[in-house]
Amino acid sequence: MQRCLTLTLARRSRLLLRNKFASVRCQQSAAMSGLLINQPKYAWLKELGLSEDNPGVYNGSWGGSGEVVTSYCPANNEPIARVTQATLAEYEETVQKTREAWKMWADIPAPKRGEIVRQIGDALRKKIKVLGSLVSLEMGKIYVEGVGEVQEYVDVCDYAVGLSRMIGGPVLPSERPGHALIEQWNPVGLVGIITAFNFPVAVYGWNNAIALTCGNVCLWKGAPTTPLTSVAVTRIVAEVLEQNNLPGAICSMTCGGADIGTAMAKDERVDLVSFTGSTHVGKMVAMMVQERFGRKLLELGGNNAIIVFEDADLNLVVPSAVFASVGTAGQRCTTTRRLMLHESVHDAVVERIAKAYKQVRIGDPWDPSTLYGPLHTKQAVDQYLAAIEQAKQQGGTLVCGGKVMDRPGNYVEPTIITGLAHDAPIVHTETFVPILYVLKFKTEEEAFAWNNEVQQGLSSSIFTKDMGRVFRWLGPKGSDCGIVNVNIPTSGAEIGGAFGGEKHTGGGRESGSDSWKQYMRRSTCTINYSKDLPLAQGIKFE
Repeated sequence: MQRCLTLTLARRSRLLLRNKFASVRCQQSAAMSGLLINQPKYAWLKELGLSEDNPGVYNGSWGGSGEVVTSYCPANNEPIARVTQATLAEYEETVQKTREAWKMWADIPAPKRGEIVRQIGDALRKKIKVLGSLVSLEMGKIYVEGVGEVQEYVDVCDYAVGLSRMIGGPVLPSERPGHALIEQWNPVGLVGIITAFNFPVAVYGWNNAIALTCGNVCLWKGAPTTPLTSVAVTRIVAEVLEQNNLPGAICSMTCGGADIGTAMAKDERVDLVSFTGSTHVGKMVAMMVQERFGRKLLELGGNNAIIVFEDADLNLVVPSAVFASVGTAGQRCTTTRRLMLHESVHDAVVERIAKAYKQVRIGDPWDPSTLYGPLHTKQAVDQYLAAIEQAKQQGGTLVCGGKVMDRPGNYVEPTIITGLAHDAPIVHTETFVPILYVLKFKTEEEAFAWNNEVQQGLSSSIFTKDMGRVFRWLGPKGSDCGIVNVNIPTSGAEIGGAFGGEKHTGGGRESGSDSWKQYMRRSTCTINYSKDLPLAQGIKFE
């Protein structure tokens, strides 16, 4: 009887154990099948080397043993795949390997470095559609914007190739006979690049291509909510380095949160910290870097304005204002947030823009016909609702929009608000959502003053046919922004110009023009090739 009871209990135990393991397997299977990467529709993600679980550290080899984060699609809030972030110990190891890689990279002639950057651009070209699709899926911007963002990286690689044969300083006239006075430019060393969610490829590209050409190595920390894009881009770049028998640590990556960002900001071995993000966080980064007398390049907020004068071509104004305020669902740093209309055209322009807003095609970002996708996170939806409520309380009138859309994902209606004072607190607050505040002005002096009264100074534009006004706008009493446009929107900057802004926007410059100087250190060198020792300013010391 005891033996029978023992056998019965044993059978029950085995059955319970089998059921438990079966339940665990089912749960694991359900979790795996719940990831978008496992659905046939998203099989293209594996073309980028992505899988269900992805290592979030690269320093010549792949790893990561920190927190596991799941990346979600903003269009439906479904999980895409997982990434294992870096620990501080892995960050330390990565910095050491990256600095060691610099010793080799700095010895390579600049034109040869440019050749490597050219190959990176070509590798990105081959993956531009699939990588653009990932940007659309993970960030939420529409497909054509995702592809366009990768194209920016490609374009800046092309730019950097030419730059690799042009970097140099002047030979200056010396006041002393038998002396030469020259400027020598050298790489700073290790460039730490911290990027934001809204441009998870392009901003890294602006920094990476120029920094590499200048002779620097790079350590990238992408946004915690777009880690798959960081991994995919790094895989493409790492393959190019590997094919050229170069250390992968030349372009390292550590996925992570505030702990990794803080470590980079405080680390004296990081010779330049390039930070793109909010003004609030940027200020903290700036203070940490400054405390160690480090270099920083800040690309922060923008409360950008379009000013429309009475002589403006409204056929240019309407599509410009709509594109700049609705594009990327209001999540560009160059998004138009304030539309200042001369009192004589105010009503007509509002009517036309409101009509255009209602015709904007809203849908899945990877649908080619979609013009407007979701906000990136649920938190952004909350910020949208809070801003609308504040605007109403401060005297604003809702012309259109103002609601969360009844569909999966983080969709909100593009919104226009009129009737607010130019200095209303909400108007002076940069909210990273598709809300356009329309203001009515009377004079040029008034409009220019309103443009400049906000804390940020990124992008600005006027619409006018008056050439005198154009040059006043471009002059010392005109716009105080880093980007000053005429008859085009505030967004859509070209890579050939220096990108960045003034005041609380941070003062940094990336991409074109002479932005390369931010990634190098300058030495003034005096060479005496005579047999005498004349002193400067004619001083005699005998």
